[in-house]
Amino acid sequence: MFKALIARLKQGHRTTPWPDGPAPELPERFAGRPRLDASRCRDGCAACAAVCPTGALSGGALDLGRCLFCRACVEACPERAVEFTREPAMAARRREDLVVRGGAYRLAEALEAESRRVFGRSLKLRQVSAGGCNACESDLNVLGTIGWDLGRFGVQFVASPRHADGLLVTGPVTANMREALLKTWAAVPSPKLVIAAGACAISGGPYRGRPEAHDGCGQLLPVDLFIPGCPPHPLTTLDGILRLLGRLG
Repeated sequence: MFKALIARLKQGHRTTPWPDGPAPELPERFAGRPRLDASRCRDGCAACAAVCPTGALSGGALDLGRCLFCRACVEACPERAVEFTREPAMAARRREDLVVRGGAYRLAEALEAESRRVFGRSLKLRQVSAGGCNACESDLNVLGTIGWDLGRFGVQFVASPRHADGLLVTGPVTANMREALLKTWAAVPSPKLVIAAGACAISGGPYRGRPEAHDGCGQLLPVDLFIPGCPPHPLTTLDGILRLLGRLG
């Protein structure tokens, strides 16, 4: 036991200091919030839209709710009009706010005052994998590790919906998971909220339009926060939740 304690002391403080301190440096390969420069686009050129696997690009706009962040559009665009930055903050309150058109991007706003009073200090979430591939689920698990320590913000994942303040949904909501999701939602006591994490939960992702899925949870549940990504980086998820709770300006 003493060897374990000594080893832990040598490791020091390993939890990221963000948001009170600097955010962790993300790797070069990280694809964050994109930028569009429509002035570079050639008339009639649709090279980027042609290679997008989910139809996220159209009419000079990029829908982050559909985007898989694969960067195929960057490689296809001859004028480099599309660029993915290393900015992780992307969560939005409204579905339409996920559409990037080259101007200012509207990040998630805080809940109303009464909801912040109820959820601001303690938020318990029941995570529902509604047919996900386990990528989003794995990165959500990372938030519980020592590096992120989600619990220090009063946010925790719980085993029962009856102990939860809301749902965090991943996956495109397959036909087999529809009833389970709705029953889980019904079991959460009011007031309650819904967070859709990942392209699949927001729009169906690569399964959009398939009869086996429901194009995400937005058609079944009232979503309060959309967190784009495939999967969303832990920092993107944490940033969105803290903005929702009014903990980030």
